[in-house]
Amino acid sequence: MTKPATVYIVDDDESVFKLIVKLVESIGLKAETYTSAEEFLDKCQPDGPGCLVLDVWMPEMSGAALLAHMAEAAIRPPTIVITAHADVRLAVEMMRNGALNFLEKPIRMHELSESIQEAIRLDRENWRRREEQERAKSRFCQLTSPERQVLDLLVAGKTNKMIARYLGISTRTVENRRARIMKKLNVQSRTELLEVARSDDLPSTA
Repeated sequence: MTKPATVYIVDDDESVFKLIVKLVESIGLKAETYTSAEEFLDKCQPDGPGCLVLDVWMPEMSGAALLAHMAEAAIRPPTIVITAHADVRLAVEMMRNGALNFLEKPIRMHELSESIQEAIRLDRENWRRREEQERAKSRFCQLTSPERQVLDLLVAGKTNKMIARYLGISTRTVENRRARIMKKLNVQSRTELLEVARSDDLPSTA
């Protein structure tokens, strides 16, 4: 992952987000600030690893409402919630909606720094997995129909000989197709091949 990490700060208190920006920049990360949940939804388009530092109590759309809205988003940065008024029920609700941490104001900067760095580490891994899945999808689409037939049967647990009988072709032909499949999908073993083929994020072989 070569893209720089970004910390998205959503807080309507200018004095607070200025402190957070200073902290973020001191640990070598980029900061983007938004003064409302609506502005964040309208303008923020994550294109690399990052995290969200989110205030709970804001006019119009609250931080809790924003987090709930984002729960089904395809790309959702790990979220650190900050609030001046701790509420156990609210904290539980926001954690269920994906909040990574819940910090009270006045913010302990060392705690926030640790939380941000952990969130960035997690999101870098999330982006790495997404990129690997995209590469796998691209390779998967290179398979021919006969190769997909063989792959379907391999996924179903069939041996090379069983596949040959089922398709009415020679075992050597099955072996050749299997070798091409493994080369195109960039896998080194049957186990790795099956893991890639069974991924929910790949196109169906049907």
